[in-house]
Amino acid sequence: MPSSPLPLLLDFDHQYHRDQRQSADFLHRRDRRLALDYQRRHGSLPGQAAWLGEIGAASGPEQSKHADSAAGLRGWRRLRLLFMALGAVLGVLTMLGLLYYDGGRRINVTLIVAMALLQLLLALLTSAQAMVGARPWRGLFRDGVPRWWPLPEPAPMLRLLQPHLAARIAHGGGLAFGLCALLTLLTQVLIKDLAFGWSTTLQASAAGYHELMRALAWPWREWLPGAVPSLELVERSRYFRLGQGAPAEPALLGGWWPFLAMLWAVYAVIPRLLLLAFGSWQLRRRALALLRDHPGHAALLERFNTAYVESDRPADHEPLPASRSPGIDGGPALPVPGTLIRWAGAGAGQPGLARHLIQGDEPLVLNAGGAASLEQDAETLAEAAQCNRPLVIVTRGWEPPTGELQDFLTDARQRCAAGTPLILVPLAADGDPAPARDDTLAQWQRFALRQKDPRLSVAGFSVAEADQ
Repeated sequence: MPSSPLPLLLDFDHQYHRDQRQSADFLHRRDRRLALDYQRRHGSLPGQAAWLGEIGAASGPEQSKHADSAAGLRGWRRLRLLFMALGAVLGVLTMLGLLYYDGGRRINVTLIVAMALLQLLLALLTSAQAMVGARPWRGLFRDGVPRWWPLPEPAPMLRLLQPHLAARIAHGGGLAFGLCALLTLLTQVLIKDLAFGWSTTLQASAAGYHELMRALAWPWREWLPGAVPSLELVERSRYFRLGQGAPAEPALLGGWWPFLAMLWAVYAVIPRLLLLAFGSWQLRRRALALLRDHPGHAALLERFNTAYVESDRPADHEPLPASRSPGIDGGPALPVPGTLIRWAGAGAGQPGLARHLIQGDEPLVLNAGGAASLEQDAETLAEAAQCNRPLVIVTRGWEPPTGELQDFLTDARQRCAAGTPLILVPLAADGDPAPARDDTLAQWQRFALRQKDPRLSVAGFSVAEADQ
């Protein structure tokens, strides 16, 4: 199971909502047994990640991985890559525009400085938006994911994490913008002879402009004085719109590039990198808090620590008819020429089970229930209905029947041809089909009786015969 808090949170929330369709008695029995087994093996109760791993292992190899975290984050990951790609392209184009030089005018230093400070301001605003939880762009998202990447199931928890996810995406795009712009600046310095200068309509002296540049260079001026413009450079690189003629020392004008490179790195690149790391830490911390305060966490711990008392009794308190062995008194004889459906991964680790229950060299084996979605269950029934053969549904006999299985059987009656037999085969604890006279069949026989469907049978127990 995922160890990162965000995928773990999504998987835990996904399983929590799936469990809402089960009875409290079933959940208590299942989780208490898992906790005791885990404690015997490891000496402690399972955490949320270990519990999800145990649930996945119990559902079989095919169902052992939850797709919820991958599906829920897929749109955000694609959006992050898209922003980084766009940021890289815009960074190159922006710096090429700032450094455009045709030999007739100088490159404006003030404009490059203003662009670097703008990047710093945007980075700070992005982090502030995430900290206060503001979502000015919420109309672009649906159920916590981007609208233009539809997902099979919504991820409600992503709504609470939208500000932090969006901030991380924005910082990733801003970092790509700043890095590519810096590399473009260094490349242009290497291959071209650039002439920098500064100009302003305001009444500003060269000394005042020099002090402003020194103030901006305070992070590195003590240990890298060569990247701080001198007063002489500031004085000689000033130009006026109506000025004519070339500067007295044109080679001096290229001396601005170390300052501009350091300025861009310190104000446009490093803040983005630090705030991206801070945003990732903030997202992790928020996910851990939501995982700790999740409504299913306290209930899960209570089921772990509270002993389960078996209270399985027939709902109507009527005696059950005698169990029948397969092939006796009209019950279904196995193997049959049918389709095998493994419910919630039952019998997944037994490749020979299908041949034991289904006639034919290559029986059709399908999966349903457990971690499968409702859409996947519907696809399974559609494929099984095309074969027009009896459905042999293998279940874990030591667990009580669930409402989810009852819904599945109802859908099977509607999709399959009239008269198609539905045969439930509960498995014993060792993975083999439960003996016809085993006590584990009692709850399954009562379950079949309540369905009042003559097509439904359990191992060799026919409902039609029981009603007679």
